[in-house]
This record gives sequence, structure tokens and C-alpha cells, in this order.
Amino acid sequence: MSQLLTIAAEEMENPLVPPIPELVIGLIAFVIVFGFLAKKLLPNINKVLDERREAIEGGIEKAEAAQTEAQSVLEQYKAQLAEARHEAARLRQEAQEQGATLIAEMRAEGQRQREEIVAAGHAQIEADRKAAASALRQDVGKLATDLAGKLVGESLEDHARQSRVIDRFLDDLEEKAEAAR
Repeated sequence: MSQLLTIAAEEMENPLVPPIPELVIGLIAFVIVFGFLAKKLLPNINKVLDERREAIEGGIEKAEAAQTEAQSVLEQYKAQLAEARHEAARLRQEAQEQGATLIAEMRAEGQRQREEIVAAGHAQIEADRKAAASALRQDVGKLATDLAGKLVGESLEDHARQSRVIDRFLDDLEEKAEAAR
């Protein structure tokens, strides 16, 4: 039974509380591992974290600088665009003015050419009228001379006399026609 009591006594111990020698050995091992980690790994970890923080802060500063530069470039582009639009409007206005001037010049030139053509047409008509009147005078004179020669019974071949008679006759006809108007 004594054996049973020792087994029961051993079983009565709390399984959550380790024996003291194990606790001391575990604590010493923990201090050794923690000291090693604090001396060797912790500085490297802090160094990496510091580098990362500096890179992030530098990146933010670079991003802010880039944004400021982009904003200034955008303002420059907007100014250039406004200037280009103004220049385009000015060129468009100049082109419209030149077009209006060109149209006015072409109309004036067309009017001048029309007047020249009309004047040339009137001159041609007047020349044709005079030529027709002269030809008509000659034909009427010849017919009148022939008719008068048949009536009188003798030839009126004297050119000078024929011309005078014909001219006098036609002038009388023209005066009567003008008086009738």
C-alpha cells in the first residue's frame, strides 16, 4: 500500500505547476535565448524598420514634390492652351476680314469687267448700226437711182450727183423720223 500512497501522492500534484528544477532550467534557457535575440536580432530588425520608415517618408516627400511639379506643369499647359485658343480666334478673325476684302475686290473687279463688256457691246452695236446705215444708204441710193433712171428714161450714172441726191433724201427721211418721235 505504501506504493499506492506514493503513486497517489504523485498524482495529487498539480499538473499545471511544473516541478521547481524544470522551472529554473526553463527560466535560465529563456533568459539565454532572449538575451541572444536582444543582442543579435533586435538591432537588425530595428535597422530594417528604420530603413523602411525612411523609404516611406522619402517616397511621400517625392510624391508631394512630383504632385507640386505636375500642378505647375498643368498650369503652364492651361496657359499655353488659352494662348493658343486666343491666337486661333485672332487668325480666324483675320481670315474672315481677308475673305471679306477679297470678296469686295472680286465684286469690284467683276463690276468693272461687266461695265467694260457692256461699253464694248454698245460700241460694237453703234459700229454695226453705222455700218448697216451706210450699207442701207448705198443700197437705197442704188435702188433710187435705178428707179429714177427708169422713170426719167435716162441714166443717172454721175456718182457725185447720185450721192448728193441720196444723202439729201435720206437726211430728209431721218429728220421726219426724229420729228415723229
